[in-house]
Amino acid sequence: MNSRRQMRGRRHRGVALITAMLISAIATMVAANLAWDNALDVRRTIVTLSRDQAIQVALGAESWVVSILQQDLQNGPTDHLGEIWAQELPGFPIEGGEVFGGIEDLQGRFNINNLVDNNGDVQEESLEQFRRLLTALDLDPRFAGIAADWIDSNQNASFPDGAEDPIYTGMMPPYRTANQPLTSTSELAALEGMDRATFRILEPHVSALPGRTGVNVNTATYAVLQSLDENMTTSDVEGLLQEREASGFNDVQTSFSALVTPDILNQLEESTQYFRLKVIVRIDTVRITMYSVLQRAAQTGTVTPILRSFGAA
Repeated sequence: MNSRRQMRGRRHRGVALITAMLISAIATMVAANLAWDNALDVRRTIVTLSRDQAIQVALGAESWVVSILQQDLQNGPTDHLGEIWAQELPGFPIEGGEVFGGIEDLQGRFNINNLVDNNGDVQEESLEQFRRLLTALDLDPRFAGIAADWIDSNQNASFPDGAEDPIYTGMMPPYRTANQPLTSTSELAALEGMDRATFRILEPHVSALPGRTGVNVNTATYAVLQSLDENMTTSDVEGLLQEREASGFNDVQTSFSALVTPDILNQLEESTQYFRLKVIVRIDTVRITMYSVLQRAAQTGTVTPILRSFGAA
């Protein structure tokens, strides 16, 4: 009788011990999960704060660049690659990271919106120039007609290279043409037949600026200079670049009058209204890139951000 009681007592104590161990294990797991969740919450908070701080630093860099561009206009109306704004911004250390970037003249590129006039009608001269640019870059010149159809105001596909809504609505997923000027060159990626490799080659030579703009030959890329006339040779372009060097052309009319048509000559400029700032900020493990298109008024020198975009590049 006593032995049975003792055995039951031992079993009860064994069950109690196992129960206690189980409860202890569960409590440990719950505590570990709570600690892990808490650590994740803290990390998320740190990342959010770092990102907010990085954005504020990028906006501060933009304000600094605005003052540089304003001072640049006061120094003289000509914009060239030897000026302070055209130099790569050195890396500046900040608390927990660094900030660096650069400024680019967007009028040294071909403005895609030059393909149409204020009424949305295609401008043949600009269309031909864009074809020449594509050819200079070893790209398919038919993208000129496709781009013109994307931004013109009608639904009439240009022959033989055009593409209007019937082409795009048959894609998966379907979409329509913009039928209005571009706000960003990234929209070119939506053109029929445009792949990533083609876009990467084309993008450094084109811009999407409000209205029709001239080309600043002091900052224009090699391909853009070559696109100015159908008879422009590589030796012509190399001679122009050698003449231009870092401080720009002494006299644009003299340098280009024998190389381009009078209509193109009238579109060549030595100053710029549109710049693009690229600023990269790294704080802790957060890294953001801000692109800011800045418009500088030719008369007053007022600089206004007209388009910002953020990425994690």
